[in-house]
Amino acid sequence: MGSKERAKERREKRMQEISLLRTIPYSDHQRWWSSETIAVVTGANRGIGFEISRQLATHGLTVILTSRDSNVGLEAARVLQEGGLNVVFHQLDVLDHLSRKQFSDWLQQNYGGLDILVNNAGVNFNLGSDNSVEYARKVITTNYFGTKNMTEAMIPMMKPSTAGARIVSVSSRLGRLNGRRNRIEDVTLREELGNLDSLTEELIDRTVSNFLQQVEDSTWTSGGWPQTFTDYSVSKLAINAYTRLMAKVLSDRPDGHKIYINCYCPGWVKTAMTGYAGNISVEEGADTGVWLALLPDQAVTGKFFAERREINF
Repeated sequence: MGSKERAKERREKRMQEISLLRTIPYSDHQRWWSSETIAVVTGANRGIGFEISRQLATHGLTVILTSRDSNVGLEAARVLQEGGLNVVFHQLDVLDHLSRKQFSDWLQQNYGGLDILVNNAGVNFNLGSDNSVEYARKVITTNYFGTKNMTEAMIPMMKPSTAGARIVSVSSRLGRLNGRRNRIEDVTLREELGNLDSLTEELIDRTVSNFLQQVEDSTWTSGGWPQTFTDYSVSKLAINAYTRLMAKVLSDRPDGHKIYINCYCPGWVKTAMTGYAGNISVEEGADTGVWLALLPDQAVTGKFFAERREINF
């Protein structure tokens, strides 16, 4: 058997495993949520965010579908509402402080807070990008700082519960710290980011700032950064590190006020962001995010998942 045949066989076997995982009903677990459970999904007017919203609403939750563009967001919510799902739209630009504040006020006034936050809003890599300053800043600002700022805004609003509140951030294997390919070559920096004892928000912020400075100086190619989809990879590396850090920060909250935070890679999904060139359906791409949001296992926090399996950062 040749290498191509073996690779095909492995892919088919993996897809069978994924299909099996998807057949495990949530009712087999402790169902801790209800129609009163509020899930906020950012960047949910299309693609993975839209599908996560649909799946969560199908499980009976109340979903707040957010989008920067009100027109497309309202249309997306209407489609789900016409399917009998409990979905409400509200405009939200995760990069805009005033927009986050207005959303927070509205959420508090109408729902008293939230139980689940899915950080999906983001910018994909540009197949034609050579890490221009403008595009690199857009990717880092949206993917990392947008996720970070939204998380910080929502944590004080998360409702107390015995099950615990949940934060799920959409990330990528391209941001793995110790992947075989596409990793940071600076061993010292890799060790610092990988050591939870030394990991700080300042270190993560400084890492992405140093990267952007090197892009501006046109020195990033010799800086030891990932060489494939570099700006996107660095942004997801930052999300992964921030997830681990926040799990540590939130770990000492008392029972009834627990918040569990994880991130996951949806894979190369067929959406508008990938030019529909992916090899994974949007339903499969959203599945692990929904699974993490609804898991009853309160011990799961600060982890990185793909296809309902924990993977290394």
